[in-house]
Amino acid sequence: MAKGKIEEEKTAAQEIEEIEESGEEVDESKLPFPRATIVNMLRKHLSNGKQIKGQVKDEMNIWLGKMVERIAKKMDAHPYTYVDGAMLREAIEPYENIQDIEKEKERIIKQLEAIKAACDVLILEVDRKFVK
Repeated sequence: MAKGKIEEEKTAAQEIEEIEESGEEVDESKLPFPRATIVNMLRKHLSNGKQIKGQVKDEMNIWLGKMVERIAKKMDAHPYTYVDGAMLREAIEPYENIQDIEKEKERIIKQLEAIKAACDVLILEVDRKFVK
């Protein structure tokens, strides 16, 4: 199972590398989604006036296609003859939790910095009181 995932990852990485090396736009019939759909979605979230290079359009398209493929495979692992909302939520949960993980990481870093500052204060006190 893990070997298949690694091969899948290599395939996506290879496709992206081929796009980078060629410097040309990929034929739209080989992309999972219409290029215009990807461009319109990107434009909604980018500042006005930003240009979107063809490489970005194609790589984003391929990456989104791979995400759909991974999620569909995870939903397909269920033994039922249908997929429902609960299966979708379960399949996308790791991707949805990434922001929560980032926030948790920032919180832990701040706590560690506070602990380090407290340790520095204690070291200064020990040096001041016991080292002469």
